[in-house]
Amino acid sequence: MDAHDERWNDEPGLVHAPGGRAVAVVTRMREAVARREQRRRRIEEVTMPQQAWSAKRERQYEHIKDGLEERGRSERTAKEIAARTVNKERARAGESRQASRTSVDDISSGRRGGLRSHRGAGGRTVAQLRNEARNRGVTGYSRMRKAELERRLAR
Repeated sequence: MDAHDERWNDEPGLVHAPGGRAVAVVTRMREAVARREQRRRRIEEVTMPQQAWSAKRERQYEHIKDGLEERGRSERTAKEIAARTVNKERARAGESRQASRTSVDDISSGRRGGLRSHRGAGGRTVAQLRNEARNRGVTGYSRMRKAELERRLAR
C-alpha cells in the first residue's frame, strides 16, 4: 500500500495531492466527448449566423468559437472571431459572392494559426524584456524596441 493511497477520495475526478490540496483530474477524452455533445445540441437549437453557411462551415464556426472560449475569450468576442474566420475561409474557397483581396491572397487562417501556435499572444511584453535586459546587464536597453530586445536577449 502506497503512502498516498489513504489520501485518495471516493469522489470521481478528484485526487488529493500531497499537502491535502484537491486537484481535479479529468481526461481529455471525456472533455472532448462532452464538448462534441454540447456542440451537437447547440447546432440543433441555434440557427446559423448566416443562412449561406453549409453544415461544414457551421461546424467550423462552433469549433473555433468553443476553442476561443476555452482559452478565456468572452462569448461575444469568440463569436465575432469565429464568424470572421469562417467568412474568410468561405471567400478563399470561392463560396461567397464577394471576397476582398486579402481574404484570397493571404495565407489561410488555419496555416497562420499553425505557424503562430505555442507562442502566446505576442511573447513577453517590452517591460518584461527590459527588466530582464537590466538584470543581465545589457547596455542601452531603455532605448531598444521590442524586436531588438528579443534579439539581444536570445544570444
